[in-house]
Amino acid sequence: MHGEFKVPGGKLVVVDLEASDGVITDFRLSGDFFLEPDEALQAINDAMRGVETTTDARALAAHIQRSLPADAVLVGFSPDSIATATRRALHRATGWSDYEWELVHPGPLPPLTHLALDQVLTEEVGEGRRKPTLRIWEWNEPAVVIGSFQSVKNEVDPEAAERHGFRVVRRISGGGAMLMSADSIVTYSLYAPGELVQGMTFADSYAFLDEWAVLALQSIGIEASYQPLNDIASPAGKIGGAAQKRLGNGGVLHHVTMAYDMDGDLMTQVLRIGREKLSDKGTKSAAKRVDPLRSQTGLSREAIIERMIGTFGELHGLTPGEITPEEYARAEQLVAEKFGTDEWLYRVP
Repeated sequence: MHGEFKVPGGKLVVVDLEASDGVITDFRLSGDFFLEPDEALQAINDAMRGVETTTDARALAAHIQRSLPADAVLVGFSPDSIATATRRALHRATGWSDYEWELVHPGPLPPLTHLALDQVLTEEVGEGRRKPTLRIWEWNEPAVVIGSFQSVKNEVDPEAAERHGFRVVRRISGGGAMLMSADSIVTYSLYAPGELVQGMTFADSYAFLDEWAVLALQSIGIEASYQPLNDIASPAGKIGGAAQKRLGNGGVLHHVTMAYDMDGDLMTQVLRIGREKLSDKGTKSAAKRVDPLRSQTGLSREAIIERMIGTFGELHGLTPGEITPEEYARAEQLVAEKFGTDEWLYRVP
């Protein structure tokens, strides 16, 4: 069995193992990481033989840590990343290059259609009817998009939202509220098979699925990095946040919204961002917490999106695709039956 895990911002960790009767019988660790002393590699390999294949990632990492010599130095990887690669080997996980990725980038769509398409396209990938897909969103209507488990009244000031023309809608993924308006954000969705993140913790999968975006931002001069659990940030402040939903049919939705040209005052009027939300962010101002891409780069929104698409294609391959009429029709059905209903919007009042 073979498993790989590219540590976001770090090195590639590769595990080749054999197992029999629920126990690892042979284990070989390799990669482009740095490890001292040399004997530490053999110590890890020896320690992993005899470990039960059902051992979870946390326990594997602890076991690996205990096996290391006292003077061991690991650079570019960690016991956690070895554990992740091991779990991916045992689950026969796939990599980016195992798939043909498609790009869909239609023109502006209504907010509810965007949310419904996220469900439809994730289902289609999970069922194997659609290739894994990167979708870039375009907006021409203002909206507040709240997370699946958020309370409407706790997150949004309804009078301010109505006064400024923002419709409140709810997505299928968790996470926080986002203020969306034309030319102010960069949003993308990844629709992937579950095998791509097999064996990863949720925290690992967030960083793994967005490493290409961080590299794209770095290529245009932003000191971007991933901040657990789900933020893309720079020294100047937060750039954007990710959210994820995994469906029962194996499809994975991972989407990110980044601020391009944010109106901080408007955001604090429409969204209720309390002290508790900011308590661990090192700032007392919600408006100052986020730093838009426009101010950091001076580039147009279109130029940033072009660089992101180019980076994804260079790393993983990308061919043009289209959303089918059948997928659009299913999305509009979901708007009528689910996303556009009060039952869905106020499922958490």
